[in-house]
Amino acid sequence: MPYIIFPQIEVGETFPAEFDFGAYLAVGETISGATSEASVFAGTDPSPSSILDGVSTISGSVVTQKVTGGISGVIYNVTVVVTTSAGNVFSLAGKLAYTTQSQLFAGNGT
Repeated sequence: MPYIIFPQIEVGETFPAEFDFGAYLAVGETISGATSEASVFAGTDPSPSSILDGVSTISGSVVTQKVTGGISGVIYNVTVVVTTSAGNVFSLAGKLAYTTQSQLFAGNGT
């Protein structure tokens, strides 16, 4: 499964994670449903699904899942699974890391 690497997100920010399924859809095929799940890739969060903010939205070939909250230092996997008008099922996953402002700028001289 291909992975999308999202930019680091500061704890407390809300981020619209976009998953573009355009390369997977045949001409005329559309996304008819989408589900999202979150898990921990690195670090500790006893409730990783709590970063999912509402349900995913579909706009053409792009599914957007808002994420918010998170624990500083944790890297999350967010996976979106879609069903298409042709009955196909595709999934994409993305990794995102939550950090604090001080971690975000550590080591860059600012």
